[in-house]
Amino acid sequence: MKGLILSGGKGTRLRPITFTSAKQLVPVANKPVLFYGIEAIRDAGIKDIGIVVGDTKEEVMAAVGDGSAFGVKVTYIEQEAPLGLAHAVLVSELFLKDSSFVMYLGDNLILGGIKELVKEFERDKPNAQILLARVPNPNQFGVAELKGGKVVRLVEKPEKPKSDLALVGVYMFDKNIFKAVKGIKPSGRGELEITDAIQYLIDHKFTVHPHMVNGWWKDTGKLEDMLEANRMVLDSLTRRIDGHVDSISKVEFKVVIEKGAEVINSVVRGPAIIGTGTRIVNSYVGPFTSIDKNVQVLGSEVEHCIILEGSVISEVDRRIEDSLIGRNVEVGKSPLKPTAYRFMLGDNSKVGLL
Repeated sequence: MKGLILSGGKGTRLRPITFTSAKQLVPVANKPVLFYGIEAIRDAGIKDIGIVVGDTKEEVMAAVGDGSAFGVKVTYIEQEAPLGLAHAVLVSELFLKDSSFVMYLGDNLILGGIKELVKEFERDKPNAQILLARVPNPNQFGVAELKGGKVVRLVEKPEKPKSDLALVGVYMFDKNIFKAVKGIKPSGRGELEITDAIQYLIDHKFTVHPHMVNGWWKDTGKLEDMLEANRMVLDSLTRRIDGHVDSISKVEFKVVIEKGAEVINSVVRGPAIIGTGTRIVNSYVGPFTSIDKNVQVLGSEVEHCIILEGSVISEVDRRIEDSLIGRNVEVGKSPLKPTAYRFMLGDNSKVGLL
């Protein structure tokens, strides 16, 4: 069995972060989202993985390499444009050949991984197996209709959903999926939809099994979902203090402080993670915060945030909350007169002022 990870999307809902970084490489708990997918597939016993890449190919390849760091073999498959999930399957045919495979969307996180899904697929041997989860906003997902426990219909982002069962971004297929993909036409948005391909299997009497997700699952394509995924992963941390914490600082609950990090005259209240080379000085770091490597938080308060590598937050007189701060960002008071707000912001930035 092989693995197929889709890592070619543009990440428009996370702009401006994704103008300069692949959305699958934005970190959750200081680890790129894509790495969780690779590890989930590996932990299910699958070591031969194809990664479908697009415009951010070079960045993804630099981060993942040949897969040896994860104990897997990685093959990169180029998709000339984001023409749909089923199109990504189609361009992967030479890699997949006749193998059954798990397809994993590279910006998804699933609690507990996919071991049970793979075991169930290998035991029951359906032609396809889909993961489903109940969601409050099914019109934003592919939606499944079930009758008697069987999948009877799939619709991509319906205006009036017939159920609240969304397709989670993990699928299992045998070789018949290629027949299905070649038998469908592009949708109204010009894409080959995986929901249409699975519907083809259903209509042509192939076996499609549903598998309900009982734990949490997140598509991290939006800021609020990225922050929620960060909360969930941080909540599973085991306390570890490898960096330096001075005698007057307080580190409370589940906190990871990596080697080379410093906490000086500050409070860090977990769950939280502080990356190597980061300095927290005269500051407060609140729960559900991930601070990447080589960051400085000076005389400031942050909580429920993701702060990426190389950024500086200095002498901010209000607490920063619910925020995703990119790489090498500087947030602080300006010494210039007259007193005024001064911004240099990229397209699609969001700034909240009080």
